[in-house]
Amino acid sequence: MSAAQWRKAMNTGAAASAGGSARSVGWVSRSEPQRSGAESWGSLRETQPTGERETSRWWHWLRTNIAPHHIVVAVALLVFPFVASPFLTFQVAGQSLALGLVALSLMFLSGYGGMVSLAQMTVAGMAGYVVGILGSSASAISLGWPWPVVLAIAMLVAVVAATLIGWLSVRTEGIYTIMITLAIGVAFYYLCLQNYSLFNGFQGFQRVYPPHVLGIDWRSPLPFYWLALACSLAGYFAVKYVARSPFGMALQGIRDNARRMNALGYNVTAHRVAAYAFAGLIAAVGGILFTWYNGLVTPGSVGTSWLINILVIAVLGGLRHPIGPFLGALVFVLLQTFAIDLIERERFNLLIGAVFLAIVLFSPDGLLGLWARAKARLAKPASVPSTLR
Repeated sequence: MSAAQWRKAMNTGAAASAGGSARSVGWVSRSEPQRSGAESWGSLRETQPTGERETSRWWHWLRTNIAPHHIVVAVALLVFPFVASPFLTFQVAGQSLALGLVALSLMFLSGYGGMVSLAQMTVAGMAGYVVGILGSSASAISLGWPWPVVLAIAMLVAVVAATLIGWLSVRTEGIYTIMITLAIGVAFYYLCLQNYSLFNGFQGFQRVYPPHVLGIDWRSPLPFYWLALACSLAGYFAVKYVARSPFGMALQGIRDNARRMNALGYNVTAHRVAAYAFAGLIAAVGGILFTWYNGLVTPGSVGTSWLINILVIAVLGGLRHPIGPFLGALVFVLLQTFAIDLIERERFNLLIGAVFLAIVLFSPDGLLGLWARAKARLAKPASVPSTLR
């Protein structure tokens, strides 16, 4: 066979092979019973106009992320202030939402980053002190700056402080991280207590109220509830979004195995410090709301008892889901508000300690763990075949 005849035969075989492969691929695609979700979604995007494509995308997100119990909770939160008394709306619900935001920052660090920080109330208190110093209060040393500037500086100071705390503590693990953050919190408490020129000593700043915007007194029960609810929902969805982002997935990988993530090329220290900064922003919003709720900020607001209370609130609700801190804050506030009808006020810490110990012993995941266990127990008989019952 000549060289020309050999090349002609090879070209003919290659063409036949390519045709057969194409026919086989086409046959497989026609006989495939159902395409994957990504392929179906991609073909749907190609065939739909831009407006319908966006509507379908949001509808797909709602169907996959919004469960019936989410709708029930949303309706309950919207209806609650109209059926509850102003006392329950402000004293219980408003305070729970403010404390829940501060505990949410701790939940993000611990649940997604594996870092337990006792300085979250310290960061929140820094934001509250900035509002008292730069804003308006009963103290003569308050500067009375415009409230948008005051809020922006308060959150910036809190984020910077949280970043520095993270930079100091992320190089340690376990009990050493807890001790470093506790030491920072105690140091800030004594700084506020003993400094009169800047922090006004043990008196702190009284009558620190939210500004009147659009003619609304935002410290009234109903407006404050809506303000706290809006901030809490923003913090909740921000944590959910960040947890599912590449940064959040990398942070969870660092939580599970920091050495492996470092070997894969991730900067473990930078991710942990960034987590502290994000948690500091959430704590700052909660600290400002808590300052407006109390109408004051004093060294007692950042004392050791509140550093521990935030940890108790986060653990009570559960550290595995962003809704846990708000549940823990609700239980804490209910006990704090109504327990004095049953026991002496001085014995409240004994009561909250007993409740905390009972929940931790029976459910290390807090109230959410009890709820998950109850759901699993109720669903278990239905999943067992009738022949095995």
